[in-house]
Amino acid sequence: MAVLITGGAGYIGSHMALALLDQGEEVIVIDNLSTGVRAQVPAGAHFVEGNINDSARVSRILAEHQVDSVLHFAASTVVPESVAEPLSYYANNTAASRDLIQAAVQAGVKQFIFSSTAAVYAPSDKPLLNEDEAKEPASPYGRSKLMTEWILRDACEASGMRHVILRYFNVAGADPAGRTGQSTPRATHLVKRACQVALGLEPHLGVFGIDYPTPDGTGIRDFIHVTDLVAAHALALAHLRRGGASSTYNCGYGRGFSVREVIAATERQSGKRLPVRELPRRPGDLHKVVADATRLRSELGWTPKLDDLDRIVESALAWERKMNSVGGPAIPAA
Repeated sequence: MAVLITGGAGYIGSHMALALLDQGEEVIVIDNLSTGVRAQVPAGAHFVEGNINDSARVSRILAEHQVDSVLHFAASTVVPESVAEPLSYYANNTAASRDLIQAAVQAGVKQFIFSSTAAVYAPSDKPLLNEDEAKEPASPYGRSKLMTEWILRDACEASGMRHVILRYFNVAGADPAGRTGQSTPRATHLVKRACQVALGLEPHLGVFGIDYPTPDGTGIRDFIHVTDLVAAHALALAHLRRGGASSTYNCGYGRGFSVREVIAATERQSGKRLPVRELPRRPGDLHKVVADATRLRSELGWTPKLDDLDRIVESALAWERKMNSVGGPAIPAA
């Protein structure tokens, strides 16, 4: 039996492909390369360039490789862009996912793991968000993901396919062995952008909003290392293969860092001063989003190994250096 990874040429998907290949799994990757990078697909994976809403092609892949599990990463993920282009997000994230889910059900796929997001939650002042919090997404991105959650649950209830939904908080960092990292063109992830600025690849780092109700006025996020996130997927897959029940889990460390704290960590790791430009808030952004991942820890036995902001930044910076082999302006001596 084999595992199909959608979006496996992307940031998280390429890490997942490596992890499953390391475990001896047969891995098939489908990616249309709109944001993914072909070189990030591991050599041991079978690669198909294509769209997940190409139902005939997806059905052939599922049948030919006897796929028993689908890990669905393919999606558009930029919140402000979703506000400007909502129909694109509903097409890429919701409608295409519906087609993929239908193909999986018809092929008799047994396990389906879906990459969702903390953006499904309503804005909240609670220190931690658990899986049962109110769902009231502030952006089309969040709504497109929440609708896909509903579609998946209903399809599984009707068909017997079982699923796990993993709601990501803020994914960052890179493979500690340096095999893959965040390579998406025009990526907007804070840690990646900070590393690019530290290496002189970008002129400055935009800080979007300095008037949030937080200690330093900037937004707070729960940053999770991509390797720990991938480990959660592997545990979810093992859970389903053992006959475990469908469920939903938050993926985060349970503590948040502000934009300014991320900047400080990047300066520590790079030894470079980051030029910063303070800008207005972006539409759809929330002031604080931090996970309660108790359920993931207790039910799946997830134990993160890289829960440290400096280690996250260090791995991301190492990947950027490997990709670009450049330096940047040093911090002046005090």
